[in-house]
Amino acid sequence: MGATEKADGNERVVTRFAPSPTGFLHIGGARTALFNWLFARHHGGEFKLRIEDTDRARSTDEAIEKILDGMRWLGLDWDGEEVYQFARADRHVEVANALLDQGKAYRCYATPDELAEMREQQRAAKQPIRYDGRWRDRDPAEAPEGAPFVIRLKTETDGETVIEDAVQGRVVVRNEEIDDFVMLRGDGTPTYMLAVAVDDHDMGVTHVIRGDDHLNNAFRQRALIDAMGWPQPVYAHVPLIHGPDGAKLSKRHGALGVEAYRDEMGMLPEAVINYLLRLGWGHGDDEIISRDQAVEWFDLDGVGKSAARFDLKKLENLNGHYIREADNGRLADLAAPLIAADLGRELTEEDRKLLQRGMESIKPRAKSLGELAEGAGFLFRTRPLNLDEKAAKLLQDGAPALLAHLVPLLEGLPDWTEEALDTAVREFADARDLKLGKVAQPLRAALTGRATSPGIFDVLLLLGREESLARIADQAG
Repeated sequence: MGATEKADGNERVVTRFAPSPTGFLHIGGARTALFNWLFARHHGGEFKLRIEDTDRARSTDEAIEKILDGMRWLGLDWDGEEVYQFARADRHVEVANALLDQGKAYRCYATPDELAEMREQQRAAKQPIRYDGRWRDRDPAEAPEGAPFVIRLKTETDGETVIEDAVQGRVVVRNEEIDDFVMLRGDGTPTYMLAVAVDDHDMGVTHVIRGDDHLNNAFRQRALIDAMGWPQPVYAHVPLIHGPDGAKLSKRHGALGVEAYRDEMGMLPEAVINYLLRLGWGHGDDEIISRDQAVEWFDLDGVGKSAARFDLKKLENLNGHYIREADNGRLADLAAPLIAADLGRELTEEDRKLLQRGMESIKPRAKSLGELAEGAGFLFRTRPLNLDEKAAKLLQDGAPALLAHLVPLLEGLPDWTEEALDTAVREFADARDLKLGKVAQPLRAALTGRATSPGIFDVLLLLGREESLARIADQAG
């Protein structure tokens, strides 16, 4: 049954995101979470979160909190409480034992040395490396008393298993290639394969949307689900994200934790969401897609079969778009801590009001919150300004004398308005047969300490008459 057929039927759609808390929420995992969230929201279903914390040696509370924090920042809200897989171990054992009682699973007493020898013989004979079923039909009484054992699922040996994958299409595997895999280890703990299949069933998951590196797992999980007589979910295995060079995405490409995009790279969540959405999914030629549009449009038939390529420049450009669209008060709140850290002091209430007023002219140049904060920094610097190298060059030669002649003209203005300032500076430049830039550039350097800034008249208005004249006078000679 296809994804759309099942999604449009009477059954309520339930998807899940199931990260392992052994590290941060990486960008590939965030896209998987997004696709699951969108599919559930598009079909009016439920999106659930399961923390697969069965690797007790590597799972940490810090990693769990980073995953939850990243999900909240991206706005990927889940339905109900998150499920912790380790806490469900007794249920996993119960299912394995039920299969054992039904004769659909068996105890395997093969020792590690025996299994190592089996694999070595298979390698030597150039055979596939898989368990050979040596305890499948043996009487457990043949094992030494008290010998350790694992519990394996008795998989089908004839025929084939077919998965009608909603992304990959029809995928067929001969059943002889699916060996009798371990469900319970020798210490009685459940394996990943068992835990996932049981949890998906108990959580009512109807659509398993995940990376295509899990496609092989689907056939083993299907075997277990069939053995229990449970309904099969629809599978949708999404191609992984690659770097710009076509290699598997790594840290050098941008495979960082979501918090790095927020805290270190200064991205807005809506930009990250929009970018991840377009990594492997499309809706015509649309590039800028709002969250509401994404919920309306998203379905699995828009997911491509080829690996998407991560392009940090595209993400930065998209972030610039969303910064320009963002509310000025919100941007001021996000930039304020960065500015305060640079100044070494907290911003006052007046500072924050000034910052918010400045956003309209500052944000068009910024592609990150860091650039936004840097662009606004001139508003709060104390006199005399420290000039950067380019600004210092603009204030060489005849520039100080030019500014000295400009100061009294600006002091005499009855109104400190954009129109009055524009007229005065242009007339000043025309009287000296200069292009506006020849006046505006040293003026900008004197006012901001930088060679780039918002429009010069915006700068003069934001700084106000007193501060502007004082800064210009500092550099006039």
